[in-house]
Amino acid sequence: MTDDLRARSAADVFDEHLRLSDELRYAEDIDRNVSPSCVVLDRRGVFRGYDGVKLLARWLGEELPNARFTYTNRLVEGRVAFLEWTAEADGARVRDGADSYVIEDGWIVAQTIHYTVESTR
Repeated sequence: MTDDLRARSAADVFDEHLRLSDELRYAEDIDRNVSPSCVVLDRRGVFRGYDGVKLLARWLGEELPNARFTYTNRLVEGRVAFLEWTAEADGARVRDGADSYVIEDGWIVAQTIHYTVESTR
């Protein structure tokens, strides 16, 4: 099974990452799609590996409780993917979400994340 996962295209990894995220299956998404040595650049700094990805996911959930995400643009070219998104949450929203990904050998190996949380209260 692991060899099959590593043979997937960037588009396949990207699609599954978004599907599992939509289904709130974060642990499975990280296990299947994120490289153990992944590097993520975010407004708060540089985050590495599973621990960094899990921390960022936890912060996103705290900033946007019970969020409903809308993916407004998805692009994949070769090993690079781009996602634009919005979110509506309890007391907050995001209108400018933008993530980029580098996907190699069936893994997300690098990601950038940008979004601005606005209060709706």
